[in-house]
Amino acid sequence: MSGSVRALAAAVLVAAGLSGIGGCAASTDAPEASNAAKASRGARTAGTVLSVTRVSPVDAELSWHGKAPGAAGRIVEFATEPGGPWTILTYAPLTQTTYRHPDLIPKTHFSYRVRPYYGPASRAVDVTLPKGSFTKAEQRQEHRWAPPRAIRRAGVRTSPVRRASATPTDLRATVMHANGIRFTWTDHAEGERGYLLEDRPRGGGSFRPVAVLDPDINSFGLITLPNEKRASYRVRPFTYGERSNIARMTTGERPAGRG
Repeated sequence: MSGSVRALAAAVLVAAGLSGIGGCAASTDAPEASNAAKASRGARTAGTVLSVTRVSPVDAELSWHGKAPGAAGRIVEFATEPGGPWTILTYAPLTQTTYRHPDLIPKTHFSYRVRPYYGPASRAVDVTLPKGSFTKAEQRQEHRWAPPRAIRRAGVRTSPVRRASATPTDLRATVMHANGIRFTWTDHAEGERGYLLEDRPRGGGSFRPVAVLDPDINSFGLITLPNEKRASYRVRPFTYGERSNIARMTTGERPAGRG
């Protein structure tokens, strides 16, 4: 995913590997306190149990098990300092139980954790964009419609994010040009950690996040990729569940002839 293009919309998370969302994404958490007792307590009570294996000097293989009833999926995060900051690697469907983190920095300590996320998705809207690539003329546009905004609406009732009554309503997709869509919706959630914009390209499988937005946002413009010109879109407020234990490993020397 073209982070330089999608940065027009100033999303919290629109990174180069977001079509999974593989690849490293923006940092999501401030550093947190680190102590052995807290880590041990988390490992005993977590609903998800995580392990990491170094499958080469600079490649990690994560695997996890456990249940997260009602969750929309899980996020996989890493840090190179004991207390963070943490960076999202991927938003994984509940059926996914492994993740490969390749080509790591040599001789570095890596920490990993997994967290479920919750929140009801809106109804989906289908969008078909005109033919045409992202032109130089479009790149020169100011795209004032694209940055995420919180549009206040009087009389809107809100509910805690994990309730069905927090489901976003009135999702609308307005075609702005051959590669740009502006989404607006009514925000009914309270206490959310943010919003996900999800899409499912025509003929594709499941929905996947394509942008992560701040809390209370209900207007956002997406610069699409070629396979997103004919797709279904929806939005979801989200909050996190209990994180897994923290799994750690240290990389070795980079193999000769690699990188």
